[in-house]
Amino acid sequence: MLQKFSPLKAGVAIAIALLSTKAMAVETVTIDGSSTVFPVTEAVAEEFQQKGKVRVTVGISGTGGGFKKFCRGESDISNASRPIMKEEMELCKQNGVTYYELPIAFDALTVAINPKNTWAKTITLAELKAMWEPAAQGKITKWSQIRAGWPEQSITLYGAGSDSGTFDYFTEAVVGKAKASRGDYTGSEDDNVLVQGISKDVNALGYLPFSYYIAQKDKLHAVGVDAGKGAVLPSTENVTNGTYTPLSRPLFIYVSEKAAKRPEVKSFVDFYLAEGPKLVTEVKYLPLPASAYKTVTKRFATGETGTGFAGTPEVGLHVEELLKRKPVH
Repeated sequence: MLQKFSPLKAGVAIAIALLSTKAMAVETVTIDGSSTVFPVTEAVAEEFQQKGKVRVTVGISGTGGGFKKFCRGESDISNASRPIMKEEMELCKQNGVTYYELPIAFDALTVAINPKNTWAKTITLAELKAMWEPAAQGKITKWSQIRAGWPEQSITLYGAGSDSGTFDYFTEAVVGKAKASRGDYTGSEDDNVLVQGISKDVNALGYLPFSYYIAQKDKLHAVGVDAGKGAVLPSTENVTNGTYTPLSRPLFIYVSEKAAKRPEVKSFVDFYLAEGPKLVTEVKYLPLPASAYKTVTKRFATGETGTGFAGTPEVGLHVEELLKRKPVH
């Protein structure tokens, strides 16, 4: 027997369905960008999501790819392994995106070789340049061309992809110009690809973030880098005391000022700055000095937007010097 249609009952059912959908809705914080910064932000996101009902998504588009999305207003936060560059600042301006630049950790870019490589325990900056500069493409192909006494074996090179901030920083520090690199190497924004490649080839050399090296140090060996005062290995101590130069660098998150007005984004960033120092260490990154975290927290709390850079990479800049600068837009 057919039941008579009741508008009242139908209305109640729709209202219940709408309330149920609203109750099920979850506020979301969207993050994208650097694969280098990803392990830190992912650790913070996991801890934060245990505290409440906010969902945090973390993508890996590389620093450059992340900034493109961020400056179009497509993400709330951008992970960055280098500062925002001039063309990215212009894109943000065009789209009305203002931002907080917040350093969150140090990285020591690590030159790595296969554990079976017995000859390249140290390398000079000049040798790295000879290996990686654009003029080396198709010409510098053997270890023996880099240093007398090294074997007549072909070099297999691994490094960051061109959308990566690691690529920009390494080329600036080693070659002398950001994005200036030979092209005949295996490049990837996914650092795990680089780990796998180096670990399987005795003739491989590559560069990657310190945390990826330290997590796989049974598969890779770090090379001591000589910038003119003797070879230095990457470590917390050598980054903090300034001797691992020029391959140490600060890492950042950039937070949209508009997004930060949403309670879920503000809560996440506050949590990041409070809990980040502990989690940075847990995921094998290098923490900033305590005084730097205090300054960064104050910068966010007081609404101090902008960047401490002029739109170009700077090599060897200490984070405390950066935080003394007046941000520009």
